[in-house]
Amino acid sequence: MDRRAKEIVARATLDEKIRLVHGSTGGLQKAGETGPYSQNTVDGAGYVPGIARLNIPALHETDASMGVGGAGNDRAGPRATAFPANLALAATFDPALAGRSAGVIASEARAKGFNVLLGGGMNLTRDQRGGRNFEYLGEDPLLAGTIAGEQVAAVQRQGILSTIKHFALNAHETNRKSVDARIDRAALRESDLLAFQFAIERGHPASIMCAYNRVNGPWACGNAWLLNDVLKTQWGYKGWVMSDWGAVHATDYALNGLDQQSGEQIDKQVWFGNPLRDAVVRGDVPMRRLDDMAYRIVRSMLAVGITDDTAPRPIDYPAHAQVALQVAREGIVLLKNDARALPLAPGIKRIALIGGNAQFGVLSGGGSSQVKPSNGETRSIHIGGPGEMEGLRREIWFPSSPNAELQKRLARTEIIFDPGQYPDSAAALARSADIAIVFATQYQFEGADVPSMTLPSGQDELIKAVAAANRNTIVVLETGDPVAMPWLKDVRAVLAAWYPGQEGGRAIAEILTGEVNPSGHLPITFPIDDAQSQRPALPNLWQPDGADVAVDYVEGSDVGYRWYARERRTPAFSFGHGLSYTDFTFSDLTLRGGKTISVTFSVKNIGAREGAAVPQVYLTNAAGRPVRRLIGFARADLKPGERRSITLQADPRLLGRFDEASKQWIVAPGTYGVMVGRSADAADLTGSARLQGRRLAVDWTP
Repeated sequence: MDRRAKEIVARATLDEKIRLVHGSTGGLQKAGETGPYSQNTVDGAGYVPGIARLNIPALHETDASMGVGGAGNDRAGPRATAFPANLALAATFDPALAGRSAGVIASEARAKGFNVLLGGGMNLTRDQRGGRNFEYLGEDPLLAGTIAGEQVAAVQRQGILSTIKHFALNAHETNRKSVDARIDRAALRESDLLAFQFAIERGHPASIMCAYNRVNGPWACGNAWLLNDVLKTQWGYKGWVMSDWGAVHATDYALNGLDQQSGEQIDKQVWFGNPLRDAVVRGDVPMRRLDDMAYRIVRSMLAVGITDDTAPRPIDYPAHAQVALQVAREGIVLLKNDARALPLAPGIKRIALIGGNAQFGVLSGGGSSQVKPSNGETRSIHIGGPGEMEGLRREIWFPSSPNAELQKRLARTEIIFDPGQYPDSAAALARSADIAIVFATQYQFEGADVPSMTLPSGQDELIKAVAAANRNTIVVLETGDPVAMPWLKDVRAVLAAWYPGQEGGRAIAEILTGEVNPSGHLPITFPIDDAQSQRPALPNLWQPDGADVAVDYVEGSDVGYRWYARERRTPAFSFGHGLSYTDFTFSDLTLRGGKTISVTFSVKNIGAREGAAVPQVYLTNAAGRPVRRLIGFARADLKPGERRSITLQADPRLLGRFDEASKQWIVAPGTYGVMVGRSADAADLTGSARLQGRRLAVDWTP
């Protein structure tokens, strides 16, 4: 494969090499640029023409975070299966399901003529108000890297190239194209970069998409330390680095590690077109560097086995919808359930269903991840606002009605819907009902963060009024981020449904009625409010686009739950938290040390119904240094009375610290404390093991 790729590049002309390293937005060509842009391209996110003489296929690219986006290829149909948000997928703690769902998305992409999925979003959640948190996989590097790696592997098994993105530290959308994300390099290695490293080792993605923001000064797509030193040299990554759409500012990015300019119309100039060609001719960019750029792209094509086949194929949408439904079922998190208010008891006479457009459907997140669902027509509101993404800023509801789905399951119950516009009206209805269920929504979209954790449009006052009128109030959250809950003590139960995809209404109804036992666990921490978080105010709020701003990530590698543990702050709900309609016990803990920690324990379902336990293993002390870090997790589906033994072995990089000077992971000798529990702050079992000291090279793999 390597030799074949080199032979192909050696036969390519200068112009053919240049053709490979820049691409258009959806098959369009920028005026004045050379290159045969096919009129038969698939209407997606991007296009790079092939070279027929060398049997190099064209790249037909589509957004694919939660389903095939940009699905305008009418030959195969404009719609696609709309999956739940990636944050909901991470809440499943189910790598196998992540692979299964990604495989479905890949199959639909192939059926529509695409051969590149621009998915694999996995930036760690460093701010609870981040605009694209719903597209990513939470705040922990092990969880995010594991889930992303499974997604990539499943996509590429189908002969579709996959990316992971956005490399690196794209934690804020506010001024995303100018903000400087500043952090200690070693801390970055132990957190965000470690997540990417795990995903690369597990999934071997064909391409890495670099981010818009700066990282410690240079822009990510022209950051030689990130791309040349870390990614390509130290990690030995063999794929290619593509830019995000509009993230290139100069031709010399080629020298700093960028291999391909994507979506070139959005940039001020097609830097990797004629300017790069001229730079190569002048000798400013060596021909060997252009050869390497082309080689990495061709090698990835050969490794995955992609073709330039855009013929439409049939899609089994009903079967795919079942996979989206399963992700929604497993991803919904039961946060609170006082007095076992859920599942809803049989024989309820009257339910007040309030707010959130629950009579129609479920909310989705906005931006390039938006999908046109396969199950019917959406409803949308163009909400507008500042910024380059204004045209895409639309609240869109998928046609999966929680109201209708509840009515199917509660045929003898009177369900009355109130839109929730007026708290007094909603409270009056709630007062007359046995149960009140309030649907609260928070719209998140690419290009902007939310200013605070407060639910918008007065929804907190609505929930307070309803809870005051009916003590049996249940809240269902459809959000892309954690939200403050000033009414938490006044309601009986809370479900975090995230953006649950096109089958979300059914999944919510199944869990409310007990048809499905909830099993989701939080992939992010829910602070009590903004004041409790590491950044009480959103950085750079309302600074003009393009402003020279910065965010100092002073928490370093202690992202999310690790920071709360370090600061001894108790959040509203910790990372890993999630309730069930059954009960589990953990027992029989055995720890083995040596080079790493091996943990064995038993989990038993002691309740009356089948359910899924998600035991989590955390490092609590590293040779005398207090820490809190997830080092293993499992998902176990258990029948009543069933017991299962689980063994997990920690990646030693999770036990040590990274030394930037020596480029090594250092595991100090000594005693290491471990806890097994249900969340980052709930220990069921504790123990310790002794480890010998180790030094691991930067490119060490298990």
